[in-house]
Amino acid sequence: MSKLMSVHHLALTVTDVDRSVPWYARVLELEEFTRREDPETGLRKVVLRSPSEGFAVVLVEHQDTERPRFDERRTGLDHVAFKVSSRSELAEWEARLSEYGVVYTPSTGSRTLAGSSVIVFRDPDGIQLEIWADA
Repeated sequence: MSKLMSVHHLALTVTDVDRSVPWYARVLELEEFTRREDPETGLRKVVLRSPSEGFAVVLVEHQDTERPRFDERRTGLDHVAFKVSSRSELAEWEARLSEYGVVYTPSTGSRTLAGSSVIVFRDPDGIQLEIWADA
């Protein structure tokens, strides 16, 4: 049997695609690739891609669903970590988050993988995101 190669995309449920797409595009430098809207169901999906790395984040808005604030302590998604190649790139991302007024936890050593460093922040719906640099 063949082995899995990588994650193709990550789909996140958001409360407002029109608010979240510009945030992800501006803050994380993702580019809108395609959009799907279904008038019958109210489902809205936008695929955002990393320009050079070949991964995608899909933002999904469902109509008529309960919209509690994101809580990583519930079953399901805990957080999403994006990888950079060095601590100096991590510092660049920290400056970028600051420039865009994103509240974040400054780069600290990971308690999970010794020698790695991570910046933690949240998107407009409170979904926990990280920028990660391995040792």
